[in-house]
Amino acid sequence: MLEQLTPKLLNTVHRHAPSKLPEVRLQQLQWAGELQIPFTTGLLLGIGETEADWWETLAAISQLHQKYQNIQEVILQPHSPGSLQSFDAPPFDPHRLPEAIAQAREILPADITIQIPPNLVVDEGWLLACIEGGARDLGGIGPKDEVNPDYPHLQAQTLRKILEPGGWELVPRLPVYPQFDDWLTGDLGQQVKKYRMKINAQANQH
Repeated sequence: MLEQLTPKLLNTVHRHAPSKLPEVRLQQLQWAGELQIPFTTGLLLGIGETEADWWETLAAISQLHQKYQNIQEVILQPHSPGSLQSFDAPPFDPHRLPEAIAQAREILPADITIQIPPNLVVDEGWLLACIEGGARDLGGIGPKDEVNPDYPHLQAQTLRKILEPGGWELVPRLPVYPQFDDWLTGDLGQQVKKYRMKINAQANQH
């Protein structure tokens, strides 16, 4: 996660996190591109940055992707205070997410998917609004959100009940998007190929 590129956060929320130097995070994305490693990155919203900082960070992601074509998705994660954190700041208003997503969709290349964490968008109507705004991925669904343990994941059945009235279908995916399958080698590449063939065969049966 790039989180935000503005260096001012090194004096506040990131003051004890030397690995969050903006130039270090950008270097990691560059190295991943040079090594042809499919990558997910993202922004943490509501940690003391401005909207202008959002657009600067998204523009940097876009520029790297245009050079290396390795960014598969960008997470827009609203800051949600938890019991284990020391950073004292109010939660990001999730009702601002649809507009942020729509503007991010204008900045990012079309082949980068926007992800949002549905357990951090507690209003069902606004979750649908985020999807209407351009989000197309809901992240991992597990028994526990390791990053935000105070906010349990919505499980698949619950998400389907929210999505279906809006005309959306919940579809599982692998951690690697299909357009990057050719970058996978060895046994991993073979296993992914078998999985894709199995899924395609099941789809054709229906």
